[in-house]
Amino acid sequence: MNDELNPNPESNSQKDSEQLNQNGDYVKSNISPIAAAFIGLVGGFFLYQFVGGLLSLFVFGFDLEKAPVNGLRLMTMAGQILFILLPALILSKLIYENVGKIIRLRIPDWTEIILFVVGIGILTPLLQSYLYIQNYYIELWAKHSESINTLKSFFDSMNELVDKTYGNLLRVSNIPELLLVVLVVAVVPAVSEEVMFRGFIQRSFELKIKPFIAAFLTAIFFSLYHFNPYGLIPLAVLGFYFGFAAYTSKTLLIPVLLHFLNNFTAVMLYFIIGSEELIKSDVSAKSGEDLGFYTLATIALTIVFILLIIFIKKYYSQKQIT
Repeated sequence: MNDELNPNPESNSQKDSEQLNQNGDYVKSNISPIAAAFIGLVGGFFLYQFVGGLLSLFVFGFDLEKAPVNGLRLMTMAGQILFILLPALILSKLIYENVGKIIRLRIPDWTEIILFVVGIGILTPLLQSYLYIQNYYIELWAKHSESINTLKSFFDSMNELVDKTYGNLLRVSNIPELLLVVLVVAVVPAVSEEVMFRGFIQRSFELKIKPFIAAFLTAIFFSLYHFNPYGLIPLAVLGFYFGFAAYTSKTLLIPVLLHFLNNFTAVMLYFIIGSEELIKSDVSAKSGEDLGFYTLATIALTIVFILLIIFIKKYYSQKQIT
């Protein structure tokens, strides 16, 4: 009776340090998981964007266009590993008692892999169709509003910088150089960004809020992190799909694969076709001739994608992964 009226303070303290996640298991942490998530966000952003940027300027100088492209590629890869992947692993180890419950690496079966890969196959053309519609209306509104036109000009300058950067990284002349680009643009970012965003950050959010909201918040930050104004919504949708894959499958290996396939496809198409349009997010939409086609394509692909998501959720409800 006394134990019920006067619970053991030590037990309360232990319970406070354990965060009940959405699956009913406890993950012991040294600080609030929400605080941990924001430490990852702010720390990763500062390290990669500012420290990494200053390091690039120190090594190559202010005129990065004259810097050796392979040097920039290697610096980009090093920045991803040192300022995104490594901090995510270190923070997971310092903050959480069981790193395996944060950076989950369960081996998925082939059915799971195929389902999610089909999803990225649907999502890619869906987002391209959406971009055409989005940018058609942005251009239309910019013609009738000075404020929107000013904002569009600012976005255009930012987008031009992003396109030029990725264009230089993707432009190759031989197979060995292509393999380096695949490593720099597809392999390393897929591993580094997924361990940080869908691993440490999203899992930290999941310990306090619902997985759906955790994935949504992480996707927003993931999109903002890329500094791509026209691609803000597509990147957020893509990030949310990666997050959905992570919390549904309970493994980071699937979102890592999806992230890799998304980037690898862009690299290979750029190498084969050699068109800069493949890396641009400001899809040309100066006329409305194809607007009807892209609208129908967006609606049709959205319906198919939603049906696939419903099927995936039903598959996992029957599978009951623990």
